Amino acid sequence: MSSYDALAASYDGLMADGVYRRRADYLEKLFRKSRIPVHTVLDLACGTGTIACLLAAKGYAVTATDLSEEMLTQAMSKAAALEQPPLFVQQSMPRLRLPEPVDAVVSTLDSLNYLTREKDIRETFRRVFRALKPGGSFFFDVNTPYKLRRMDGQLYTDETEESYCVWRTFFSEKTSICTYQVDLFQLRADGTWDRDYEEHRERAWSAAELTAFLTDAGFEAVKITGDLTARAPKDTEDRWIVRCRKPVN
Repeated sequence: MSSYDALAASYDGLMADGVYRRRADYLEKLFRKSRIPVHTVLDLACGTGTIACLLAAKGYAVTATDLSEEMLTQAMSKAAALEQPPLFVQQSMPRLRLPEPVDAVVSTLDSLNYLTREKDIRETFRRVFRALKPGGSFFFDVNTPYKLRRMDGQLYTDETEESYCVWRTFFSEKTSICTYQVDLFQLRADGTWDRDYEEHRERAWSAAELTAFLTDAGFEAVKITGDLTARAPKDTEDRWIVRCRKPVN
């Protein structure tokens, strides 16, 4: 079973709504500082589409891609009430291909960490570069090496009225990969519970690696900050915001 197949239906219930709204508002502030006006946006690895829908509701023309059919099903249902819903497309990040370039590309909530092979993250950055108009911006966040190392050997639980989720995490110094073993219990209509299991893997990419990969792909003005801020990241930062742009010429 691929990542988020079983978790898709319960994902939003396990995430605080304010997390998405603060992130969408922050992205809009970054758009206003972009080298070119931002009207068209790609949400890369959009998950259940909350960020894509929030940006669409703000007036942006949004295309949203994700590999998981189950996550996209949730996203399209969520977007049905919008006057101008995002266009949802099933694509993996390293196979990104758009018919027309966009003004900005965003990727949120550590989607890029799921690219555990260097060749895949490099190819993703190259394809994002091609998907942008000259002067267009790329904004994404990642879980930091500090956070993923700290998660080694931990157990986390998330609970709603209809679901119970247990996360066990293990970090490998050899591969720089954090493995999440997820047991998900979902309440049926008859009062019994279904159990599903998924395994997620996130790679701890260093700031130097991300900067080098982006530069090699052609991006300029690469900057890494703390989460939802403009300040330099602390050593104990759990999440980085990475911003860069495609040169005008």
